[in-house]
Amino acid sequence: MARRPLHLQGVRVSAPARRVLKLKLRQARLHTVCESARCPNLGECFSRPAAAFLILGSRCTRRCGFCAVEKGTPLLPDPGEPAAVAEAARELGLSHVVVTSVTRDDLADGGAAQFAATIREVRRALPAARVEVLTPDFGGKRAAIRTVAQAGPDVYNHNLETAPGLYARVRPGADYRRSLELLRMVKALQPGIITKSGLMLGLGETAAEVEAALDDLLSAGVEVLTLGQYLAPSRRHLPVARYLEPEEFVAWAEIGKAKGFRQVFAGPLVRSSYHAEEIMNSEL
Repeated sequence: MARRPLHLQGVRVSAPARRVLKLKLRQARLHTVCESARCPNLGECFSRPAAAFLILGSRCTRRCGFCAVEKGTPLLPDPGEPAAVAEAARELGLSHVVVTSVTRDDLADGGAAQFAATIREVRRALPAARVEVLTPDFGGKRAAIRTVAQAGPDVYNHNLETAPGLYARVRPGADYRRSLELLRMVKALQPGIITKSGLMLGLGETAAEVEAALDDLLSAGVEVLTLGQYLAPSRRHLPVARYLEPEEFVAWAEIGKAKGFRQVFAGPLVRSSYHAEEIMNSEL
């Protein structure tokens, strides 16, 4: 099935325009993590407009207890997807393009080649735009991590998500040390890439566990940190253990900055891709 071009010139971004944007994304057969993960910021971001493209299909091979993205057997990667993402980013006039994906443990390279192709296509369509990728762990395969890093994104994001003691319940199939090693490897391969990671708070972690995770991220070379409140997408997902007070996020931001992160963005609705462009426009 051929992709349909995304036509957005002249669209006035308002509530109706949000619906137009959604329709046109569907017509172009593109997915966004904003919709697939039921992000609470979707309305605001689509109104700007901004979106985090979700490549490699809409079905994930893992079953993380916090995530609303559809689980199941994915389709084969679409070779036309990288160019379609680039064209959509161009039509939207994006100056900061965020690309993420479902986890594809069924693929030999975990989908790394599709990430690299998407980076190249976006560079071709929007030479002045920054490209931020938010990748899965690729099963720790060093060749796959190298493929994405050497494609040259401006920002490489991989979320730690939670404390190691909660991984079995929150991120089955993932490994805390493997995620840290990925971030460390990216920085070693491409020192000029900005490395970024994030944690969800309110899943049952202790303050000491959060501090330890921040120290681990710093030791892995991570420069930008995001901290947000976990919100259960549905009753079928992990329940919220605790809702943090806004002042607690302020305190964590101060702790992170004092520890040495170049930037820390913390708040109840902060997500790894939320206001990504503004984060990169801040003093880094």
